[in-house]
Amino acid sequence: MAAAWLTWRTAMERALYGRDGFYRRGENPGDHFRTSVHASPRFAEALARLLGEVDAALGHPPRVDLVDVGAGSGRLLAGILDAVDPGLGARLAPTAVEIAPRPPGLPGRIAWRADLPDAVTGMVIANEWLDNVPLDVVEQTSSGPRTVLVDPFTGDERPGPEPSDEDRRWLERWWPLREPGDRAEVGHPRCAAWASVIGRLRRGLAVAVDYSHTLASRPVYGTLTGYRDGAAVPAVPDGSCDVTAHVALDACTTAGEEAGATASLLTTQREALRALGLTGTRPPVEMAHSDPRAYVAALCAAGEDAELIDPDGLGGFGWLAQTVGIDMPASLAVRASV
Repeated sequence: MAAAWLTWRTAMERALYGRDGFYRRGENPGDHFRTSVHASPRFAEALARLLGEVDAALGHPPRVDLVDVGAGSGRLLAGILDAVDPGLGARLAPTAVEIAPRPPGLPGRIAWRADLPDAVTGMVIANEWLDNVPLDVVEQTSSGPRTVLVDPFTGDERPGPEPSDEDRRWLERWWPLREPGDRAEVGHPRCAAWASVIGRLRRGLAVAVDYSHTLASRPVYGTLTGYRDGAAVPAVPDGSCDVTAHVALDACTTAGEEAGATASLLTTQREALRALGLTGTRPPVEMAHSDPRAYVAALCAAGEDAELIDPDGLGGFGWLAQTVGIDMPASLAVRASV
């Protein structure tokens, strides 16, 4: 079969979201890679505490929107609903934004839709969504930058045309290429996707959680990766695996501010979850004698916390928190940005 050369952005779009794409057919992310949602319900509990702060900042309105973008199975929303204070829970309007079919067994009160709501007052969560927004790859060659083309059936690559003006402007600002062989993943589609979230937020908080990097530490050869059945595999955009690339969250921060964000915090999951009460501290051993059942429960919670805040694992994820019309929640505001 002759190669059908495509840009990476087009190939990712078809592989992930085309008619028979990886996410269109309703693959469960937990079957292919470990996320914070699947690691422990304590992730949802921490977000429930954050949602309580947002509700207070909004003045406890009669309706509070809770939107999960890229909701997968809806497990995160269900976990937050289980964890919130009943008074807030009764006022919540939970919405899952996901192109896959609605899964069976999801609580009926969770709305399921393929696109973002027009307006949100409350909290938006985008947990490992932006890394799956398709983008192009540019490589520096001896004759200048070239957009990389890929054969979607094999993953083979070759240099293509010069980058567009839009791509060049983004690269110059956020990911300058210097030496032949240097590669960049052109993140303006992610910036636009995040700006579309902030633009719909009337009052409240939006949080993006993802694999990320900043201008000071861009990976020289990029981060394109595939995941299938719990293992990293070559990034072949044929629809058989997830195809992902880390997110330039600093660029998304600026895009969010240009879209109307009034306060921003860029930090790590470790710092954010520790601020929300997940410490990973083991219970005193004396508890094993005085209250064995409580000791075991506390020990399990400490282990789950430790995984979620591990700086070499899930704790190393970037957290971008931006507000519109309210102050940054106090628990996050006290953490230093990175």
